[in-house]
Amino acid sequence: MRPGHVLLTIIRIWLPLAIAVAGGFLIAYGQALGSRGRYQRVADLAAMSAARVMRTTWMFRMSVESNRDREREEEARDYFARHGSWPNE
Repeated sequence: MRPGHVLLTIIRIWLPLAIAVAGGFLIAYGQALGSRGRYQRVADLAAMSAARVMRTTWMFRMSVESNRDREREEEARDYFARHGSWPNE
């Protein structure tokens, strides 16, 4: 595996999962102590943070994919300009 791929996997999957697990732990710990309010707020913050990380990485992935689509379309148009037909015809 390439180092960049490992880092992306950590950020896309393991970071949100770790934040969500920490939030779940805080909920359980707060209920065991009977002081649900303070731990509930921290757990809610952890859940929102995990959702933000996942949403941000999803938006970045969509952006990269749309750039690839544009590049493919541009290559197809260049091919058409040179040969007078589309690449898959």
